Amino acid sequence: MDLEKHPAAPAPAPTGLRASDADRDRIAQILGDAVAEGRLTAEEHSERLDTLYAVKTVGELEVLVQDLPAPGGAHAPSPSASSYEGAAGPAAETIVAVCSSSSRKGRWRPGPHTRAVSVMGDITIDLTQAVFEQQVTEINVTCVLGNVEVLVPENVTLRGYGSGILGNFEVRGMSRGETDPQAPVVIVRGFSLLGNIEARPKPGARLVDLARKLRKNLDG
Repeated sequence: MDLEKHPAAPAPAPTGLRASDADRDRIAQILGDAVAEGRLTAEEHSERLDTLYAVKTVGELEVLVQDLPAPGGAHAPSPSASSYEGAAGPAAETIVAVCSSSSRKGRWRPGPHTRAVSVMGDITIDLTQAVFEQQVTEINVTCVLGNVEVLVPENVTLRGYGSGILGNFEVRGMSRGETDPQAPVVIVRGFSLLGNIEARPKPGARLVDLARKLRKNLDG
């Protein structure tokens, strides 16, 4: 009889675990690679991206990419929340306006996550001249008795998920046919209480050579 204790084999990550922002970013990157390589059509990419931000667990996320190759030829392990905060990249930028106004516009580099908080204030987030360094950019907005406006280029894919109580949450220009399927994706999530949150494309503002730039980033 072998009385020596052997360490137990590590258990696989539970598929019922609640998905983190890092998990969603990883799946979004795989989907972005797939559409750039022609493995997914623009319609398939759009459908899976919508599902990506609707499901709740890691297992449901993995279903979206089970027929696609992961970066490096194998599915990367899901990073933990602590690794995401400590080593996966810079912390989310926070834009705050309390009885005041604040804006981000011009030639700037939005991170994967931006938070906007307006309390009796005005915030403008203008992405029409922004330099996108990731496939998916997510903006989380909380608005109380204030106003928040998000502007994007016409050929960027825009998605919105939010609600308002005695207020307004509106995302215009979603799922338009002229959006570039290989363009950056901007997702606006928000909650408005007696306030207004509006996201829309800015007429005449376009990012050029999106497909070439995205492929260069993926190859580099």
